[in-house]
Amino acid sequence: MGASRSSGTTDELGPDEDSGGGPPGCSTSPGAPASGEGGLPGAPDGSELLAALLDGMDAALCAFDAAGTVTHWNREAERILGWSAQEAVGRAGFAGWAVRRADADEVRARLMSAMDAPGRQVHEFALLRKDGGRVLVRTQSAGVRGADGKPAGVYCAFSEVHAQIDLERAIALSEALLEDASWGVVLVDVDLRPTVVNAYASRALGGGRTRLLGRPLGELVVQGVEELEAALHHVLAEGAPSAPAELWVTLRTAEGERRRCWRSGFLRLASPLTEEPVPLGVGWLFRDVTAAKLAEQEADRLRFRASQLHRAARTASECEDPMEAATSLLDFALAGFADHVLVDLVAGERLVRTAATPFDAPGPCLPVAGGSIPARYGPGHPALQSVERTGTVRTSASAGEAGAAAWATERRWPRDAAHALCAVLRSRGRTLGVLTFLRAANRAAFERPDTAYAETVAARVAGAVDLAQVTRGAGG
Repeated sequence: MGASRSSGTTDELGPDEDSGGGPPGCSTSPGAPASGEGGLPGAPDGSELLAALLDGMDAALCAFDAAGTVTHWNREAERILGWSAQEAVGRAGFAGWAVRRADADEVRARLMSAMDAPGRQVHEFALLRKDGGRVLVRTQSAGVRGADGKPAGVYCAFSEVHAQIDLERAIALSEALLEDASWGVVLVDVDLRPTVVNAYASRALGGGRTRLLGRPLGELVVQGVEELEAALHHVLAEGAPSAPAELWVTLRTAEGERRRCWRSGFLRLASPLTEEPVPLGVGWLFRDVTAAKLAEQEADRLRFRASQLHRAARTASECEDPMEAATSLLDFALAGFADHVLVDLVAGERLVRTAATPFDAPGPCLPVAGGSIPARYGPGHPALQSVERTGTVRTSASAGEAGAAAWATERRWPRDAAHALCAVLRSRGRTLGVLTFLRAANRAAFERPDTAYAETVAARVAGAVDLAQVTRGAGG
């Protein structure tokens, strides 16, 4: 990026020449190789190497000797202002060609003041392009010392102010994202290991920012890591998706496992310093939306259950037989709620099985073939507890398929049952029996919202059962 007055390369200024010098390391003795007497054959000399270094810079650079004459001018300076190195090198300052004459003295004084000042000085002023246009630049200038330690000139790096401001904004944005953002930000390398984690992400992942770095994602995410890694691989191969994705994951934390939903966006990171884009990794931005998703799911569940109860009531109202109305209610209630349902009614001191869904396959709730049969429940059975307490009982089998099958068989339930909810049937102040809902092991255990729904269904079924008993008694 540098050029001399005659050859188009850097000036060869010795320490004893009056013209001063360029940046440190620019000066070479005429005819002497930069590498010394023992230099490698074919290796570039000092001036060629300096010219190549200056031309490879991203910033515009020029240099002045102690008298203010331009000694170096690189290609980025030519790109910004339009003046070539041959046109710029050798001119006395910027006056009349790169700066308006009215501003020339002030600009010269500000630039050359760096020769005697320590460190770098930053200035902003307007320069002239070759086509007559003006461009506002930000400069960083510093003095150059000769071999004798005396001031020998000034070098000045400059860039367009808007480009500098864009760079500063980009740096400020990246620092803000990696510190105070209200989204989690994780930079992942091509091996899918975190390299940078901001404060939000470290809290979400359950670890300190430095402790998470370089660890495989599988050590942090118990379930859902396959989907997350698949998304990262897709971004590396194909680029960022057009819309955010919602990923459900289970995290391993000191307090145990936590299930979370992250709304995630991905950006492929590529090096800006190469002609062909070289992937550096993926920028993963996410926000924890678990509370919102759970609330949305609960609202959907409530709407569905209310709709089912409405349809069940309309269907039951068309049934002539009250027990048929009761089983119709249970058919609607089972949808999305449970896999099996059992209806056990009180008969003296025991419970008798009156209606049930099939034990071996999905099916409707039907009256027991051949009439009611005694339910052989042992002491402490959840159904008996529900009757005794006149309340609802929830229970689940211990972990393990074999243990769950034995647990269900012991309680006289279908072998695939792993979760149970027993709701008492009450009507007109009397306990009529108990309603048992059962779920298989591949489903979640019953929770408090399920209890409220089951009790609502039980109240409607109890009314139908009570009507059936009254009708039967009146008919008898």
